Amino acid sequence: MLQTSNYSLVLAVQFLLMIYDLLANSFSELIFTEPVIPLIMFIIQDIGILFNIIIIFLMFFNTFIFQAGLVKLLIHRFTGTILVTGIYFVLSVSFHVWIQNLRWWNMRRYVWTSGLQALFVFQRFAAVLYYYFYKRTILCLGDPRLYEDSEWLRNEFFRVRK
Repeated sequence: MLQTSNYSLVLAVQFLLMIYDLLANSFSELIFTEPVIPLIMFIIQDIGILFNIIIIFLMFFNTFIFQAGLVKLLIHRFTGTILVTGIYFVLSVSFHVWIQNLRWWNMRRYVWTSGLQALFVFQRFAAVLYYYFYKRTILCLGDPRLYEDSEWLRNEFFRVRK
């Protein structure tokens, strides 16, 4: 069971990873002086998104709902977060690979294709959705009803069985 002190630590780690992701998205275009600096920043950003995905699934596995076998209820409740996070991760990796390939040898030239611009817009839009859904999910997972047996859970269990 997730204790309050452990939840505070997990919540702090998740928020720090999201803040780094926000800062990397905000300032990545300003630091193209050496090709290695954005590469390292993008790698850390992508690893941070992966850590957030791992943490959220570990929190799912830790709930009483999951342990009671109501995985479908848990997935149904957080489908938006799972989908948006996966899409955002794919778009981020794609954008990072594409921009690094275009700018690795041409650091002095401004290289920006129409396809890259479209991917940039989709990735930033997905980032906004990711921040909203992920923050909402991690705050919802702090609900004590998810970690203990309750009347609400019993009603959901009988509703699913019918």
